[in-house]
Amino acid sequence: MRESDLKYFKDLLLERKAQIRKNIEDAAKEIESLKDNTTGGDEADQASVSTDRMIEQAISSQQAKELSEIDVALGKIESKTYGICEMCEEDISFQRLKVKPHAKYCIVCREIIEKSAK
Repeated sequence: MRESDLKYFKDLLLERKAQIRKNIEDAAKEIESLKDNTTGGDEADQASVSTDRMIEQAISSQQAKELSEIDVALGKIESKTYGICEMCEEDISFQRLKVKPHAKYCIVCREIIEKSAK
């Protein structure tokens, strides 16, 4: 992969990382706000707040996982192994990386993994 491509993906990953951190911070504030609102109100209000809190926590958990994957991808850029499928060791297509810049696998290997997980 060319240096200009690596820079493009590094910038893309860093931008996504900043956005995820902001999302996680906002979700934490929202959860804190929901905790404050659980006192008082009827059971339906409390159930609604509890559901909202669970959804916020699930989203934050998923985004924390993506953040970890982004850190791995940034490490691969530094070690010049970025864009190589971890399964078949072939290049991951530029288009796939544009859609999911922290992809570990090429499309073919990803499909194999998904089918074997079922």
